[in-house]
Amino acid sequence: MMLERTTGVNPCRTRGARPARRAGPCGRLDPPCDDLADLAEREAARRRPGRSGEALNVIVIGGGQAGLAAGYHLRRAGLDFSILDAQPGPGGAWLHGWDSLRLFSPARHSSLPGWPMPRYPHAGYPTADHVVDYLAAYEKRYELPVERSTRVRSVRRVDGGYDIDGRFADAVISTTGTWWRPFIPAAARGLPGRQLHTAHYRNPRQLAGQRVVVVGGGNSGAQIAADLAGHVDLTWTTRRPPRYLPDEIDGEALFDIATRRPGGVGALGDIVAVPPVREARDRGLLNPQRMNRHTLAGADTVIWCTGFRPALDHLAPLGLRDRDGQVRGEPRSHLLGYGDWTGPASATLVGVGPTARAAVRTIADALGVTARR
Repeated sequence: MMLERTTGVNPCRTRGARPARRAGPCGRLDPPCDDLADLAEREAARRRPGRSGEALNVIVIGGGQAGLAAGYHLRRAGLDFSILDAQPGPGGAWLHGWDSLRLFSPARHSSLPGWPMPRYPHAGYPTADHVVDYLAAYEKRYELPVERSTRVRSVRRVDGGYDIDGRFADAVISTTGTWWRPFIPAAARGLPGRQLHTAHYRNPRQLAGQRVVVVGGGNSGAQIAADLAGHVDLTWTTRRPPRYLPDEIDGEALFDIATRRPGGVGALGDIVAVPPVREARDRGLLNPQRMNRHTLAGADTVIWCTGFRPALDHLAPLGLRDRDGQVRGEPRSHLLGYGDWTGPASATLVGVGPTARAAVRTIADALGVTARR
C-alpha cells in the first residue's frame, strides 16, 4: 500500500521559525517545544554535500507512531533528519483499521514521548480516529520533517553511510511496521468463498446476510468476531481454546507485563477482554470451534485474523538476516516498532519511546554526537 513520491518537497530544507511556547494538556508550559525549536535552528549548520542534494545524518523510513517517536528523539539529539512516509497523510496503520477499533487503555497510558495524548472526551477507550488526530497534532507540535507519498524501494550501503533511493544519510531508521504485509496461510488456497484479512475488514455491513468464518485466536480474531456477532451467521475458529487475559487487565498493565515479566504477555493469555469482547463472550455469542476445511469451504466469506509480517523489502540489499533467519540491525541502521523483537512493547504507542531513544543514542554515539540523555 505504499505510494510513489508525488511531491517536489525538499526533505532537507530548514523547517519553520521558532514556535511560541505553549501550554501542555494539563495547563503547564511544555519546555521541550522551546528546546526542540532551538535544536531545529542549528540544523542548517550540520549539513554537508551529499550524493543527491543535501545529505542528512539520519533518514527515517515510515511516518507512523514509531517514525514520529524516532523523530522526537532525533530532534532532541540535534541530529539532521527527514522522515519519508509512503502515505499521503498522517496516522500510520491507524488509518486503516476496522471501524470499531479502539485502544486497550486510556489516553493517558497511550502516549508517545514528550506530549501526552489528550483525553478522549467520550465513554470508553480512545477510538482509532482519536489516535490519528493525536499523531497528526504530534507531528505538527514538534515540527517533524515528514515527506509524504514517498515510497522507499531500497537502502544500500555506500562509502560513509547509506543510499536511500538516491538520497544520502549517515544512518537509517526503518519504522515501516507490519500492516502492509498481511499473512494469509496456505489453507486459504482453493476455497470457494471470498477471502479477507484483518487488514481488509471494516464493519458488519459489508458482510450482511452472509455465512462468515473468522479464523484466529488472538486479539483481532476475538474483536472482529465480537463485532460481527448477532449481525451475520458467524463461526469463530481457532487452533486451540482461546486464552483470555483477566478482565481487569488493560493496555497499561500489558505494558508493565511485557517489559518486566519473564515470558511477557503470552505467558498469561492471548486476548485482552476489551468491553465489546467481554460483552459478546458473556452473552454466549463467542463459541470458538476447531478450524477445519469443511467449515472454511462452507463460508461465503472467511476473515483471516492470522497476523502480519514485517514490511522489510526495502532493507533486502543490506543483508541483515542472519543464518537463523533473524533480522539484525547495525550501529547505524535500526528497526523500530515491528514487535517485541525490536524492543519490549515497541509496537505500541507507549512502548516505542524507550526503544526509539536507545536507537538515537546509538546512532549519535556512532556519529560522534553527544545526545541528550
